[in-house]
Amino acid sequence: MKKIENKIMLITYADSMGKDLKELNQILDEHFKGVIGGLHVLPFFPSSGDRGFAVINYDIVDPAFGTWDDIDQLAEKYYMMADFMLNHVSIRCDEFKDYMKNGDDSPYRDMFIHWDEFWPSGEPTEEDMDKLYRRKAVGPYIEFTREDGQKVKLWNTFFEEQIDINPYTKPTQDYYKRNLGRISDHVPLIRFDAFAYASKRPGSSCFFVEPEIWEVLDIGMQPLKEKGTEMLPEIHENYKIQLKMADKGYWVYDFALPMLLLHGLKSGRTDRLIHWLNICPRKQFTTLDTHDGIGVVDVVDLLTDDEIDFVREDVDDITKEAQQYIKLPSMIKTSGKKAQRYQLGCTYYSALRCDDDAYLLSRIVQFYAPGIPQVYYVGLLAGENDIENLKQNNDPRNINRHTYTPDEIAEAVKKPMLKRMYDIMRFRNEYPAFDGDITVGENHNDGKLLISWQNGSYKTTLYADFTTKKYTITYLDEHGKECTL
Repeated sequence: MKKIENKIMLITYADSMGKDLKELNQILDEHFKGVIGGLHVLPFFPSSGDRGFAVINYDIVDPAFGTWDDIDQLAEKYYMMADFMLNHVSIRCDEFKDYMKNGDDSPYRDMFIHWDEFWPSGEPTEEDMDKLYRRKAVGPYIEFTREDGQKVKLWNTFFEEQIDINPYTKPTQDYYKRNLGRISDHVPLIRFDAFAYASKRPGSSCFFVEPEIWEVLDIGMQPLKEKGTEMLPEIHENYKIQLKMADKGYWVYDFALPMLLLHGLKSGRTDRLIHWLNICPRKQFTTLDTHDGIGVVDVVDLLTDDEIDFVREDVDDITKEAQQYIKLPSMIKTSGKKAQRYQLGCTYYSALRCDDDAYLLSRIVQFYAPGIPQVYYVGLLAGENDIENLKQNNDPRNINRHTYTPDEIAEAVKKPMLKRMYDIMRFRNEYPAFDGDITVGENHNDGKLLISWQNGSYKTTLYADFTTKKYTITYLDEHGKECTL
């Protein structure tokens, strides 16, 4: 398998660019040679829900997508990332079914977090509930009836098909070791999905709780260290958490960049963006779009509340036709606060009102920002909001989860703006300066942005104007001559 490289990574489901992994491989060969160097295939294991994130087992690739051989073939061409759910399992997994069948005699009984055993008095106080960081209005638990007739309340952060697990118990740690070891045989990078929810302590938010979060991370990292596998924690929250992770040397996500770029391109201002580019981690993966949404909570304090509302209101206007099909917007409840907007459901191209100049500039800035760029498959094709998909399933994230046929992809890549974007992506993947040092130009409150990368005699500079959406890219060739891309 290929090791991690400083080349653009594609994020896709196994069946979103073609029907399975084999077809994905063919499509990437046909249309995207040199455009991407890495590949994050979202959960490709047997699953009972949440578009793959309720994993039943990690032993096999879902037969609908292919086999481990298909993953290995892709891993010879691209450095790959796969998901592991550190916080939860599917209620259809063997371990949970064994507990439901055998009750307290099950070896997996302590793998699951019993609501009444978690709280010192058997139930949380009103203050305890108010402190919880939670994704739904009710308490994060589900009641199950075991085969012995005993009713049990078990911790459940997300959807009904997922049940949380206790990282401190031996059956969970054995589960981690077995499955992380297997995945590590096929990919060099594993994403710990929903990682921050795995740190739970009575009387706390039960989200990124310190020092527990570092203990949980050490437990999860142990099997990876044995294989030399790297880890990327998925944490959608305030950027300061990413800075904490980066300070300890871990890869992190830049989930602040998407909103900062939307704000800049909609307002014509670059001051907020320039500030972030100067302080953001360098060992990171950048995003504009993902399978979830455009994060709002990530930029609190990088943008003011009014600036966040400016972007949110414009995106809400863009998606107003879709709102009638969304049961509930994506919200979170945090300590002492009312429920607040968590993320925006919209493709990035649609969020920029399908303005080719604005979209291309957003991608170019991403490619020049510190870190390794990730491009979601819908963004790779400049996809618009899929309201028909939303009608069939009112999960707001489905607006940005269109499934492309080979014919749709062949048509989309003809778009001149995308052809230009792909050329710039190839340049980003191959030009040596991006392995060097970055310089971000000063803020002059004029809507301009300058970013330079230099590595020895190689240098490239992006000059961008957010008021006109125009840009210039220059670089020095192998003879030191300045060229324009």
